[in-house]
Amino acid sequence: ELMDNHKPKKRSLTLDGHKTSVSIEDPFWIYFTKLATQNNLSLNQLAAEIDRKRDPNVGLATSIRIFCLTEALRS
Repeated sequence: ELMDNHKPKKRSLTLDGHKTSVSIEDPFWIYFTKLATQNNLSLNQLAAEIDRKRDPNVGLATSIRIFCLTEALRS
């Protein structure tokens, strides 16, 4: 299952009132959703937090993937 061909899917987000979208694979999105729930945040709130902290040269989708990986390695 882990090695299935997971193509990125476009997901809609609203960051501090600004609509945007990210293309991200299901396994990352599912884990991102779990992390938001565990932190009592909406997906938009967690994405906005990541967006504020990310390097402007690194895309939001990449930043979400790195956030997920960092959190997974911590546990």
